[in-house]
Amino acid sequence: MESASGQERVEARWEHFPHEADIGVRGMGATLEQAFEQAALALTAVITDPAWVVPDGLVAIRCESLDPEMLLVDWLNALVYEMATRGWLFSRFQVRIAGGKLEGQAWGEHVDVARHQPAVEVKGASYTELKVTRAPQGAWTAQCVVDV
Repeated sequence: MESASGQERVEARWEHFPHEADIGVRGMGATLEQAFEQAALALTAVITDPAWVVPDGLVAIRCESLDPEMLLVDWLNALVYEMATRGWLFSRFQVRIAGGKLEGQAWGEHVDVARHQPAVEVKGASYTELKVTRAPQGAWTAQCVVDV
């Protein structure tokens, strides 16, 4: 479906895609920022259902790279680092990107094993199947494989 401006209306969403022993995460959105936010949700969904994570606490994350693909890996790895060092999971994200600088916020809470039932531990985002693209109609996709 196209909007009055002739651009495709894009629903922000995430999905997983298969990759041997690891898992691919993909975010899609009308903007690059939405695609990065959705990729972060896909990252959480590798571990647990994001709906089970209460967005009570806030963590600020900053990354920098002129290459959007490297920026995606840095963003996801910063989230993995925060999850590992804080013992948190995240369920809500806000990203702003300008001039190769990402300023992000992640809302979440401490892991509650009984409630969150974590399936795996994500070790990090990789360069495997790394791609940040924009379709001719304007939709953005940001994806990579995460090591579990």
